[in-house]
Amino acid sequence: MLFNSYIFVFLFFPICLLGYYGLLHAHRTAATKVFLIAMSFWFYGWFNVSYLLIMVGSIGANYLFHRMLSNRVDRTRTGVSVPADDERLAQREEAFSNLEAGEVSGLAFRRKAVMIMAVVLNLGVLFYFKYFDFFLSTMNSLFGTSAALRHILLPLGISFFTFQQISFIVDTYRGEVRNCSLADYALFVSFFPQLIAGPIVNHSEMLPQFARMGKENVKWQQIAEGMGLFILGLAKKVLIADTFGSGVDYGYAHVELMGRSDAVLIIVFYALQLYFDFSGYCDMARGIGKMLGIEIPVNFDSPYQAVNIVDFWKRWHITLNRFFTKYVYIPLGGNRKGQARMYFNLFAVFMLSGLWHGAGWNYLVWGAMHGAMYVLTRFWLRNIKPRFGRRNAGMPSQQTVVRDTQMPTAESEHGWISQIGRGIVTCVSRILLFVYVAVAWVYFRAENIAQANRMLATAVSGTVQKVSSELAECFRVDEFWYVIKVLHLDNMAYSRYILMWVILAAGLYLALIGRNAAQRMEKMKYRTGSTVVFAVLALWCVLTFSKVSTFLYFNF
Repeated sequence: MLFNSYIFVFLFFPICLLGYYGLLHAHRTAATKVFLIAMSFWFYGWFNVSYLLIMVGSIGANYLFHRMLSNRVDRTRTGVSVPADDERLAQREEAFSNLEAGEVSGLAFRRKAVMIMAVVLNLGVLFYFKYFDFFLSTMNSLFGTSAALRHILLPLGISFFTFQQISFIVDTYRGEVRNCSLADYALFVSFFPQLIAGPIVNHSEMLPQFARMGKENVKWQQIAEGMGLFILGLAKKVLIADTFGSGVDYGYAHVELMGRSDAVLIIVFYALQLYFDFSGYCDMARGIGKMLGIEIPVNFDSPYQAVNIVDFWKRWHITLNRFFTKYVYIPLGGNRKGQARMYFNLFAVFMLSGLWHGAGWNYLVWGAMHGAMYVLTRFWLRNIKPRFGRRNAGMPSQQTVVRDTQMPTAESEHGWISQIGRGIVTCVSRILLFVYVAVAWVYFRAENIAQANRMLATAVSGTVQKVSSELAECFRVDEFWYVIKVLHLDNMAYSRYILMWVILAAGLYLALIGRNAAQRMEKMKYRTGSTVVFAVLALWCVLTFSKVSTFLYFNF
């Protein structure tokens, strides 16, 4: 079920809200959780019932692993494990304190074996559904075999809920999670706003909120914020991302017919489509969560406004970056084993990130491009940039305040110059980063490396010709075209290009300069004017639901 669908907006979510707050009002907390689980299963099973069976089976198996691990929680310095039941905690601690060292190490070994088994099985399921055909095709290419591909159905969101469950199992093994009820665990995994495309939530973010469910009064301000955030995210998706998407789809279907200008525009269009598509989904997920009284973590923070690739990955898909840092980068040694090992670990994480996004060599190229730039940037920030600071350490400070006169001084003039200089550097850095990221996205979007290379080659050395009229027609939005006709601009020679350039300029402004949806909601003042704007925006979005649309990250 899509957020941008009639059934979600007019049937599913109204039922969800009424049932949720009705049960809370009746002080039926346990029933409320079961109700949300049932609604989440309906939401997920709407796509395909077999998807639901896979997810339910995954939840059941992982909960058993959680129970096996949480029955013994480390309580002593020796690493002895004891049951987590508070009523019997003292007795069991005393009993385990008398164990021999060999028995203690045996318990620790069995716990670790259970954790490893759970992680391997989760990764095995993910491998089978997402990577098995890629593995077979690679073997066929390398060894000349002819193994038939299985064309296995890829369950939506399997990468997200698999990683989420792996993090839960590992945290249980580490003693960070106490006994969790089956209802809380099932809701943690299946909670429908973030089930399909993230964010990848952590137990420490969600389980405490489930525990407080029904113990707090309804927060109408939070519900209003959630509704506004949902509408803004919906507008990002259906009004901006899908518009750019029509141009992108046309371009990649006609790569051989494009000139240099077309190719450059399509590369930029996809960078904007992906941003507004994924960030729009995350805004909608957070908005739905807020309307249900649950805070879902921020997953995007204006990533195209970053000034380098390190800053970019602190803003783009924040929860995925957090997962790889905690469960891959740090276990590999992080930065504790020297710079060379640190850079290797960073590059390995980005290669895994590329593979996580998709089963194809083009995704690995994308990961390698980000990994290489990330390593180079970290090397610059760590080893080269500080030297420039030391060279200027003896220069007079630009923060000097002259109190005895209001006449401009050399220091103040230099301060203005410095600010202008920093602004120019920031602007140039932001543009260069956007260009690099957009080029890397070509491998993310293309069907294969050959198509990506052809797109980039056309953008660099293709024939010089005007932008194709067919590409411009992809941006002929009926609502805006009517305005152009009212203004009698449709008779101009280049009238069909007006909307394309206007929408492109608006997209670049919002992504590179403007405030994001979360920042706008923080500053929002709920007055009649803003209410009317949101109502019109919501109506406009609903009127576009008849168009074919899906979320890009559903496939990742």
